Amino acid sequence: MKIIDQDLISNITSQAKSSLRKRMNYNFHETFDAIFQRMLNALEPGTYVQPHKHESPDKVEAFIILKGKVLVAEFDDVGNVTKSCVLSVENKTFGAEVAPRTWHCIAALEPGSVVYEAKEGPYSPINDKNFAPWAPKEGDSNCQEYLNGLLKRCNVRLG
Repeated sequence: MKIIDQDLISNITSQAKSSLRKRMNYNFHETFDAIFQRMLNALEPGTYVQPHKHESPDKVEAFIILKGKVLVAEFDDVGNVTKSCVLSVENKTFGAEVAPRTWHCIAALEPGSVVYEAKEGPYSPINDKNFAPWAPKEGDSNCQEYLNGLLKRCNVRLG
């Protein structure tokens, strides 16, 4: 049995806070070849997850909030936000599922945010994600500006 408890969440959150990327995964699947990929994804405000979609192979991706507050956003093919929601236990919005071939990203709105993430496998770094050409690549100098604009477009704030 794999148990998600406060110690595990505290550990993964601490790793995310000290990570250069301001996020950290904890995988429950034992290999990247697993058909069902499950993980904790700890995110800190300011981490940038480039909008992407899963196609060829098509994959469903789901997020369930365990701690904190996270924005989930979907986009059209030119980068307009088509749908968004804030996952938060406090707000009683617990999860979101993203269909295959749908541009999407997540963003932490509070320190110590953690989601349980699940998607179809297997994982291959070559074709797991198709990154949006209209959004900055991770590490680009304008990532923070893009992220701030996304939060404004979705009418959400940090904290």
